[in-house]
Amino acid sequence: MSNLNPKQQELVEQLVRDIEAKFPEAKFLDVFPSPESSNSLWIEVTRPDNEDREIELREYAAERAMDILLDFGYHLLVQPTTNGERKPVE
Repeated sequence: MSNLNPKQQELVEQLVRDIEAKFPEAKFLDVFPSPESSNSLWIEVTRPDNEDREIELREYAAERAMDILLDFGYHLLVQPTTNGERKPVE
């Protein structure tokens, strides 16, 4: 999280804490700029084993991310993934 400004870091950390509290099986993996847009950050968390829980996590994270976008203007996307699943961005 070293390339984030202090407000982004605070918002990412809070969002991750909230996700991990509601979904203990989801653990923070990484945060990085979106390869599609320099104005977006992708937050990777471990994917729940249960598909229903993954859907709940995605819905919860999307609602929280929309609140952050509307309140602070930062676009965050939470991506449940298997550790190491992401391919390197060139």
